[in-house]
Amino acid sequence: MIFSPFERMVALRYLKARRAEGVISVIAGFSLAGIALGVATLIVVMSVMNGFRAELIDRIVGLNGHLAVYAAQPGPLRAFDAAADRLRGLDGVLSVAPFVEGQVMATANGVAYGAVVRGVRRADVAAREIVAGNLRQGGLAEFRGFDRILVGARFARRFGVGVGDAVRLVSPQSEPTAFGSLPRIKTYRIAAVFEVGMFEYDSSFVFMPLAAAQRYFRTGRGVTGLELTVAEPDRVAPIVRRMAMSRPLSFTSMIRPETILNAATRTISVRIRNMTLRSTSSALK
Repeated sequence: MIFSPFERMVALRYLKARRAEGVISVIAGFSLAGIALGVATLIVVMSVMNGFRAELIDRIVGLNGHLAVYAAQPGPLRAFDAAADRLRGLDGVLSVAPFVEGQVMATANGVAYGAVVRGVRRADVAAREIVAGNLRQGGLAEFRGFDRILVGARFARRFGVGVGDAVRLVSPQSEPTAFGSLPRIKTYRIAAVFEVGMFEYDSSFVFMPLAAAQRYFRTGRGVTGLELTVAEPDRVAPIVRRMAMSRPLSFTSMIRPETILNAATRTISVRIRNMTLRSTSSALK
């Protein structure tokens, strides 16, 4: 029983007052309607916010995992396959994927723009439904070798490129030559175009085969880090403690409030900027 007999009696006493006490019944009715409206509004707002958070986390985690593991000291993570095998054996860990990440300047058709390159294995990309299930052009069959990349839909539109077209990547890490240090430059062909629905990823993320990224960023047999997907994302602290006991590593949670807030702020800011630019363009016309 939600309400006891006494509570029901008191409620009916004020809602069904005698004719001489009609004002009390009217006041009680307005009070009940106000409380019901307030509770309904609170439920709707909380549902919308929880839905927005869940959608944002799904998209962020779909590309980054719940936890990122790095070497304790600056530099590539060595013997990452052995470390990944140990991490897979921990309770609550669903998957572990190595990655190499670096910043570059992409150029094509006279357009230059900054981008983030992430080197991953083809099997790991295929396991990410948010990427593999949202390919707009091409497929993962060509995502292999040392000269193929995946780019976002907004990236492709910005540079005017598509599947099979060439994109030149320029790394700020210099390359020693007989004429001095020069930027590292290499041309890649687009194997597929994806669209995950977040401006930051669709416009500036580039996926590259892991071996190709290791060669391009000169990490040797090492990687930048490992991405972990866990069964309970909101309870990662015990997993981090168990990992820290097995090997000195550095950890970053991708579902921390500040991470989610930063991603949401960037997404909202970009959308507001785009709306402003469209409004300005319409006014000028």
